[in-house]
Amino acid sequence: MSQPVAEEYRKDLSTRHINMIAIGGAIGVGLFLGSGKALHQVGPGLILIYAIAGLMIFFVMRALGELLMYRPVSGSFAEYAGEFVGPWAKFAVGWGYWLVWIVTGMAEITAVGEYFQFWFPNLPQWIPALVALVVLSGVNLIAVKLFGEFEFWFALIKVLAIIGLIVLAALILVFGFSDVGDTASVSNIWSNGGLFPNGAASSLLAFQIVMFAFVGVEMVGQTASESSNPQKVLPRAVNSVMWRILIFYVGALIALTALVPWNQFPSDGSPFVHAFTLIGIPAAAGVINFVVTTAALSSCNSGIYSTARMIRTLSEDSQAPRSVGRLSSRAVPARAIGVTFAAMLIGVVLNYFVPEQAFTYITSASTVGAIFTWGMIVIAHLAYRRKIARGELQAGPFRMPLAPYSNYVVLAFLAFVVVLLAFDSETRIALYITPVLAVAVAIGYLAVRNKQRERELVRR
Repeated sequence: MSQPVAEEYRKDLSTRHINMIAIGGAIGVGLFLGSGKALHQVGPGLILIYAIAGLMIFFVMRALGELLMYRPVSGSFAEYAGEFVGPWAKFAVGWGYWLVWIVTGMAEITAVGEYFQFWFPNLPQWIPALVALVVLSGVNLIAVKLFGEFEFWFALIKVLAIIGLIVLAALILVFGFSDVGDTASVSNIWSNGGLFPNGAASSLLAFQIVMFAFVGVEMVGQTASESSNPQKVLPRAVNSVMWRILIFYVGALIALTALVPWNQFPSDGSPFVHAFTLIGIPAAAGVINFVVTTAALSSCNSGIYSTARMIRTLSEDSQAPRSVGRLSSRAVPARAIGVTFAAMLIGVVLNYFVPEQAFTYITSASTVGAIFTWGMIVIAHLAYRRKIARGELQAGPFRMPLAPYSNYVVLAFLAFVVVLLAFDSETRIALYITPVLAVAVAIGYLAVRNKQRERELVRR
């Protein structure tokens, strides 16, 4: 069991912070850039795939939401895994999630460097990557409220870009102005070979791309201990997941494919840039480059926040060095932030010296870690509901719909996505690396458990 910790977080995250953190977690670079490749692979049926995957993520978030209402803690899903599955599960989820965000953060700061070359082509990409990492780490060190402010504005930029596209698309469809006004039509969605013009196989493989775009949506659970009113704010944030996905993903893709036939989008570029350019928006490429830069900064900022809180959670059970979990005078886990900064800094160095292919392998393995995290949330929720059924715990008012059947459906779906990794040469490497990481985690847990037992024997 966790030992009580005297230090407490400050509850400085307001309702608007939590809502925007939840929105920002659901909108990543994958939508602005990765959706081009997926759209070219699947066709307009990608809209349906996003809707199905979004429904599964909604159930995951409702499971997490019910657990958060039972006991709102910063460790969130790692704490629940430890309580309802076992200490090994807390260790595996905590360090697995840490790895997911460290590698994601490495990738995002590298992306920031690449995006800055759009404006400064002669600037070495490691320079803006390093500056971004230093600034965002400093933001997290100063105060959680400042982190919330940065995330609020980062998320707002992404939201405005998507809403702007949807509103423009609606106006063009109604009034027919701009260069695409004559050809824009809702019928473009199904009149160019149907919803799935490339067949079922390529469409199924797109599920892995789509699911990875949602990595980060669970981060809102990490804010529980620093929310000013978690019992009121968190259920709203969780319930809004579905409409956020419908508006920002499904809505954006409907707008894109109605404006421009799906087969006219480039496979290696942003569909947003292509659409805005055809509409006639000045400096469309620069506008979207600014948006994806802020999206990458947002992801890195969230990664620093999440990993630091997760390390502190692990330190409470001596599954990480207890000294690393200490809070600073500003009530932030400064030492844990320092560990995260050092780990992400290695990413900057690796990207300077190591070929890009090697880094892609590591990144692909982190995506399996995200699926593992979602799966453990659902499994912990199943165990929680069993305790309620036995009368050991009292049921709360905020419950996951259709449980336990929805739990089993989500778990089967996540397993299906993992299987799909084997059918794509770019993601198959994740299935090779994952067992190695699992063995490393198992060895780490056994070492920690043995040390804990030794301490208990000394105390006796």
